[in-house]
Amino acid sequence: MSETRRAVEAALQRLDRFKPKDRVLTLDRLTVLLEALGNPERKLPPTIHVAGTNGKGSVTAFMRAMAEAAGLDAHVFTSPHLVRFNERIRLNGTLISDEGLLDILMRVEKALEGRDITFFEATQAAAFLAFSEIPADLLILEVGLGGRFDASNVIPGNAVSVFTPIDLDHQQFLGNTITKIARDKAGILKPGCRAVSAIQLPEARAQLLAEADELDVHVSFLTPDEIGAVRGPLSLSGAHQFSNAALAAKALECWGHEAITPEAIQRGGVTAKWPARMQRLSDGPVPRLAGGLPVWLDGGHNPHAARALASVLDSLDAEAGERRTMLVSAMLANKDAAGFFGALARPGLQVFTTEIAHGHDSFSAEDLAAEARKAGVEASPQPGFSAAIQAAANAGAGRILICGSLYLAGEVLELNEELPD
Repeated sequence: MSETRRAVEAALQRLDRFKPKDRVLTLDRLTVLLEALGNPERKLPPTIHVAGTNGKGSVTAFMRAMAEAAGLDAHVFTSPHLVRFNERIRLNGTLISDEGLLDILMRVEKALEGRDITFFEATQAAAFLAFSEIPADLLILEVGLGGRFDASNVIPGNAVSVFTPIDLDHQQFLGNTITKIARDKAGILKPGCRAVSAIQLPEARAQLLAEADELDVHVSFLTPDEIGAVRGPLSLSGAHQFSNAALAAKALECWGHEAITPEAIQRGGVTAKWPARMQRLSDGPVPRLAGGLPVWLDGGHNPHAARALASVLDSLDAEAGERRTMLVSAMLANKDAAGFFGALARPGLQVFTTEIAHGHDSFSAEDLAAEARKAGVEASPQPGFSAAIQAAANAGAGRILICGSLYLAGEVLELNEELPD
């Protein structure tokens, strides 16, 4: 590890120590910090703001690829990262350098002057600094949590607000109903902005429309015909990606830049990259642990994501005959594990459970296996990730899908020496 890399890691650790004593969701702390930094959030390129429960990363990846295929320069903010924090901040197509990242982190730390702030708020301020100082045609800004009180929502306006499918997740922060969660996510709407949405559950659609009506904002919802018009094959696997690509195209068309042509949209659909979303791992240490079996990786971690994964599993197993896909999984302890596995349940499915490393609040392998069994899935707890992979291979898997957590996905990519770029 280089000296600059060590300095970046040290700066990130210091920012994590400023955390406030309460867990109240508010934008006040970040507003004060941004004022000390000269309000970089007011000096951004036209911004497409993306909220939702699932699909935000894929929609963002498709938008970036389509914009770049049109010859446009796009900044991108996503979270969380998989391996390196740099992945969160992409400047005109390239991940921020260690030198550039260290500079903005140090400036944020200096501006804080010891004030309490969450890690995400501090690093969002750092991202705004980077985006404000390098010209671009577009900023694609992904919401971290919810919408209304998410740190990304300090921006004064959006070119377009985008809503991917809204479902249950992060209930401890956003509420335990679809309506409450949709209300929070609708908080990214701004007077005078344009808005597009995926096809939504009825209660989410109703709430988005109610919030939009108060601001006199029109929300254009994706239609089955628009999804059907997407020409494949796409670079990201799964039938659900056609909806994500169609939503990305709809958002860019709503933005209205003359460079966004049908040809650019089509090229972007076949060039988009998004790690750990039904990604087949290249030859490396992880597939070798599995004895050379095909190994797939997906960071999905809630029931809605599992329903999309289920259709992918159906396709994989239909193509491969009798030797079926087996799962290796770890999950954060605050996730609906039984709901996740219930959406994946099918005759003969086996899951080999493990824990997430690096101190995350993870289900134990035993507790996660118990949650899987509640959902009717055969489960076997394992003492570690390597043991889980080998157990799946020894059980006769035709292929292995690693799933349940983006943190697990990051560990796997690092272990397999496939750093996102």
